[in-house]
Amino acid sequence: MKKETISILGCGWYGVALAEALLAEGYIVKGSTTNAHKISQLADLGIVSFLLNLADKNEQFNTGFFRCDVLIICIPPRRNNAEAAVDYVSQIRNIGTIATTERVKNIILISSSGVYEDGNFIVNETNNPTPTSETGKSLLAAETFLRNHPDFVSTIIRFGGLIGPNRNLARHFAGKTGIANGLAPINLIHLTDCIGLTSTILNTKKFGVVYHAVCPDHPTRKDFYTKLCIESGFEPPEFINELQNWKQIESVNIPAVLSYEWKIRFMQSQA
Repeated sequence: MKKETISILGCGWYGVALAEALLAEGYIVKGSTTNAHKISQLADLGIVSFLLNLADKNEQFNTGFFRCDVLIICIPPRRNNAEAAVDYVSQIRNIGTIATTERVKNIILISSSGVYEDGNFIVNETNNPTPTSETGKSLLAAETFLRNHPDFVSTIIRFGGLIGPNRNLARHFAGKTGIANGLAPINLIHLTDCIGLTSTILNTKKFGVVYHAVCPDHPTRKDFYTKLCIESGFEPPEFINELQNWKQIESVNIPAVLSYEWKIRFMQSQA
């Protein structure tokens, strides 16, 4: 049986961990980086590595990266910068053109729950986002472009806030006082489930769907980060007992389409 090839555009914190997991499952994995010094590191892991910088319109690159069964796009826009947001959408359009030329059949875009504004509501994949931030607008524009493209099937994974190895969010709150919005719900996902969900989509071929990849547990910011700081050996923070603008991201598609069982639950904090 022919091994499928997965190309991961953007081998950062999530991309490298995903590549290692997919290699262990028997996939052929291609990975891209904009850092020439990282090429050998990726190759040492067994990743077929490519130097790719799609932000540089004059750069010549090896289109062999795009010869794959599934292309996973893991390049987020820079945060809340209008010019960068325009450039990001332009990059996604360029990727779409190359994917068409190279006959890519399936694309997975790693997006974010940040496409939803803080509208004081509970939302799932059936609710249309109306983002207010430049980052959210650019992500939604990229999603819309890919989903409407006639030459390939696009799957959207909207991750919540990312937590896991070398990304302990307790550090941002330790010892601080007067932290606003203490009663707002968290919308997080652990790296273990980022990989687990992506792998499940690939293995079951449940493409063409929007998935809200956010843990179904939503303790308050105060409860979660206080406990996480204590577990991490940090000084506990002090939150204000108030509920300002908030949102709670839920999923109907993950249980209904994937039947995925969450590995890391946030009622028990994980660093």
